[in-house]
Amino acid sequence: MNHFDAAYHELLEKILNEGQYKDDRTGTGTYSIFGHQMRFDMRNGFPMLTTKKVLFKMLATELVWFIRGDTNIKFLLQYNNNIWNEWAFKKWVESDEYTGPDMTDFGNRALQDDAFKEIYKKEMDKFKSRILEDDAFAEKYGDLGNVYGRQWRAWEGPDGTFTDQLKNVVESIRNNPNSRRHIVTAWNPSEIDSMALPPCHAFFQFYVNDGKLSLQLYQRSADVFLGVPFNIASYALLLHLVARECNLEPADFVHTFGDAHIYSNHLDAVNTQLSRDSYKAPNIRINSDKSMFDIEYEDIEVVDYEFHPHIKAPIAV
Repeated sequence: MNHFDAAYHELLEKILNEGQYKDDRTGTGTYSIFGHQMRFDMRNGFPMLTTKKVLFKMLATELVWFIRGDTNIKFLLQYNNNIWNEWAFKKWVESDEYTGPDMTDFGNRALQDDAFKEIYKKEMDKFKSRILEDDAFAEKYGDLGNVYGRQWRAWEGPDGTFTDQLKNVVESIRNNPNSRRHIVTAWNPSEIDSMALPPCHAFFQFYVNDGKLSLQLYQRSADVFLGVPFNIASYALLLHLVARECNLEPADFVHTFGDAHIYSNHLDAVNTQLSRDSYKAPNIRINSDKSMFDIEYEDIEVVDYEFHPHIKAPIAV
């Protein structure tokens, strides 16, 4: 098994063997451990898991969205990226303006009731179309609040001034590579209530040594089956982009977890993945001289990605 898949499978098995059952915010229930770390060496390839298909377009367009400082799902929907839809949809169906069918607890009900699932799908399709076609509606209901992109690019301090953390950290790496302050945080305590979802991947730090750049992420909460494969590849891609921006070689991505959990309704999917062997890890290619701040999804590609089929599992909202 390749280095990347092996580290991820080890985490899944550790949670299955040692995780404690806990109730959670979504009402689904999880098996959880606290504290774990994985290390991925970029010299071994790009850490896209091969024991199930990871949708590169989804994670790459999301990362571009973060880097741009965008917080509205309209950009994502233009790429048919639906990974943030449920949080925006929840805001819409809970608003006074919504007059459609009852969407209370739509995520769980769609799993349990096929008739409701069809109603939910129709309402979601109408919502997505309005986001794409109606700018005023998109501005009001497509925005997720002060989530990642806002914190990365326009952190608001108590005096009302804004800090572009991502640009600042790039300049810090270039001009003072030995600093221990190459840090970006998405966790802004004063704005947690203004976010559709408080940051799960909350804090990251760069480290320069011998012309090589490493990145460590602290993830306070990790949906290990659905979210973590995206998080691994997304931050590895960020490492490649920042290293390229600073004329450095990408080295290690270190992924550190607080609460790492498997949802109780993901157990069958996890066991399916654990039954598979891996393929050789792919590589990443950036086909542009643009700055990372101007990069487009179309400028990035994964090369030689061989994978087992995607495994579906419900998202907990």
